[in-house]
Amino acid sequence: MFDLNDIGLFVQVARYGSFSEAGRRLGIPPNTVSRRIQELEQQLGARLMQRTTRRLVLTDAGQEFHERCAAAVEGLRQAGEDLVAGGRMPRGLVRVAVAADFFDFYQMEWVAEFLAEHPLVRLEFVLSDATVDLIAEGIDVAFRGSETHNPNYVARRVHSQSMGLVASPAYLAARGTPATLQDLAHHDCVTFPRARGQTVWRLQGPDGVEQEVSVTGRITASTAQALRKATVAGLGIALLPFTALADIAAGRLAPVLPNYRRSNIALTVVYPDRRHLPLAVTAFVEATVDKMRTELFGTAS
Repeated sequence: MFDLNDIGLFVQVARYGSFSEAGRRLGIPPNTVSRRIQELEQQLGARLMQRTTRRLVLTDAGQEFHERCAAAVEGLRQAGEDLVAGGRMPRGLVRVAVAADFFDFYQMEWVAEFLAEHPLVRLEFVLSDATVDLIAEGIDVAFRGSETHNPNYVARRVHSQSMGLVASPAYLAARGTPATLQDLAHHDCVTFPRARGQTVWRLQGPDGVEQEVSVTGRITASTAQALRKATVAGLGIALLPFTALADIAAGRLAPVLPNYRRSNIALTVVYPDRRHLPLAVTAFVEATVDKMRTELFGTAS
């Protein structure tokens, strides 16, 4: 019979990436943590972690074991905390994955309001435009600018948005304004990096029919915020979401071919499929979705 405490300890070591950090947070000596993980590996007959001088890395077997255990362990931990709190007060850490430019449009004051209303909740924001594995990375909830079809996740649409073409007035003055979609092939375009091949933009035209154009440019960037800054600096034409509206209003950017758009892009909130979602996660999701819909998009909750 496996010791469930050791499985829980393994999940914490995987989350924090070291025996010493997991031990510090749990009040257990690092050598005890290491010994118990080794005993668990012996029971399982598989190496769960590769130990290096700098960090711990999950093996393939460890990754699979973590994916199957992490949600259950977190659910048990949260259930205990909720029971201690009488099951009525949200508490504990909520790890949130958001785009790198999330706080350019989501006000930190709204986070402060939430924390003031829920004094036992702690928030950890993981800012990256990469799509993270929620279960493997120990993420409680993520906000994504796309749909997800992972059967292990629950996805809830917050808002449908569109993307449009923009450029700085200085760029358009120097290079001219494109008159047709195919004219973009002769302009510098600011895009996300691609491993191979050209970037292809697919947009709905004024008749609703999707058209595509291959574009190139002299600069690529891996975050939407970097693309926006490069476009404001006059480095080319970009395809950007609603976050560019403030720059258009301020005159830093101007619409290009406004009849062409990429529409119905879903902004979704995603979280692991758990039977009992922790109260803190539920409270954070509801508060954040409400703020986005009412303050950012002007739609009903």
